[in-house]
Amino acid sequence: MMRGDLKKETEVLWAGRLAEKPDAEAFAFQASIGVDARLAFDDIAGSKAHAATLGRQGIIPKDAAAKIGRELDRIAAELKAGKLAIDPAAEDIHSFIEGILTERLGDAGRMLHAGRSRNDQVAVDFKLYLKRIVPELRAELAETIGVLLDQAEKHTAAVMPGYTHLQRAQPVTLGYHLTAWCAALERDLSRFAGALSRLDECPLGAGALAGSGLPLDRKAAAEALGFARPSLNSMDSVADRDFALELSSCCAIAMVHLSRFCEDVVLWASEEFKFIELAEAWSTGSSIMPQKKNPDFAELIRGKAGRAAGNLVTLLTLLKGLPYAYDKDLQEDKESLFDSLDTLRSCLRVFRGMMRDTQFNLKRMQAACSGGFLEATDAAEYLVRKGLPFRKAHETAALIVRDCIEAGRRQIADRSLAELKARSKLFEEDIYEALSPAACIKARGLPGGPAPKEVRRQIRALRKKIR
Repeated sequence: MMRGDLKKETEVLWAGRLAEKPDAEAFAFQASIGVDARLAFDDIAGSKAHAATLGRQGIIPKDAAAKIGRELDRIAAELKAGKLAIDPAAEDIHSFIEGILTERLGDAGRMLHAGRSRNDQVAVDFKLYLKRIVPELRAELAETIGVLLDQAEKHTAAVMPGYTHLQRAQPVTLGYHLTAWCAALERDLSRFAGALSRLDECPLGAGALAGSGLPLDRKAAAEALGFARPSLNSMDSVADRDFALELSSCCAIAMVHLSRFCEDVVLWASEEFKFIELAEAWSTGSSIMPQKKNPDFAELIRGKAGRAAGNLVTLLTLLKGLPYAYDKDLQEDKESLFDSLDTLRSCLRVFRGMMRDTQFNLKRMQAACSGGFLEATDAAEYLVRKGLPFRKAHETAALIVRDCIEAGRRQIADRSLAELKARSKLFEEDIYEALSPAACIKARGLPGGPAPKEVRRQIRALRKKIR
């Protein structure tokens, strides 16, 4: 496999100014090829657009611009085919590509950088990469939501406890709970779309910070690269890393969502809950305890959320003290964001595979609704419908719960009608039917509620959004 071995004097783009160069260790310290190699095809795309602009505007001969474009296509093809390897000793991907081009085309290759700085070049490459990768990540999110909605649709009437403070609160359904997860992930989908729309402006032509005195056509270059518009202010466009911050935040929030869902999974898979049975393919054993079946994949996703949060803090800290415009510190912007994007992608794939194969213990979930007085709010609302002010209804239901506890009863329906009437004359025989878990759930048919019909509407709404 051919590698671009460049001559010493062409290894760096800034060689002319300095008589002394960093030694090998120092050079490696400030190099970024290990991180930005993944931008190779984006760098080529940006360079092709720039070369075309230079030729079209008469800044370089049209035949030289065409020759540069053809050679960049050839380099891209060789990289894809594995015939050309990226040199790990290069300073960065931009230097590597330009070095290969100059080695092959001589002075024609040296014309490419007219009107361009590595500052705007880096920003263009970074944004082009994100414009490719973020839609792929949104597709992963949409697919994950789809898998969860499939499970939710099967279980719109499957009764289970809803929890607040990790205490049984009110009866809901499994479909409702899974749809709640989907609502959170759909917000993530929307957040990524918003971030994409805001980063969709092209820095090419911004130069180091003040543009160029050459007659570049920034609008045409932006259109050629698929950007919505050129950036408004050149200084801002090379200093700006808001798009990296925003996407890092999107990743961190999405990972926090997955972490919280996985906390539910870990709890549900425990012997104490036994709400779910994780597939063996998504579990591991113990090195010492033969009986163990551990939810390690869920736990790892929960743990990896900390990386995404840390990456966001890294970027915020990196940027907070930088003067406008470009500073070398910004070279550190990619590694943390790339890690967050990669981490979220892998976690989404694992999470949806795990949830697709999970078996739900519906009988256990339903049984968990008996006891714990999940129907107490419905008892209060029953009295409200009979005309009692809510605060009095709330107090009455609370006193009935105390009566049950003192009598060793586990639910309000265990009290006789006479005992209930001792607390309020408004109770009638229909109270028992109203307090069943299914009735409590069915009564909550307001938009956003857990009634099966309403959950099916929510599922349809989410499916429409992810299309």
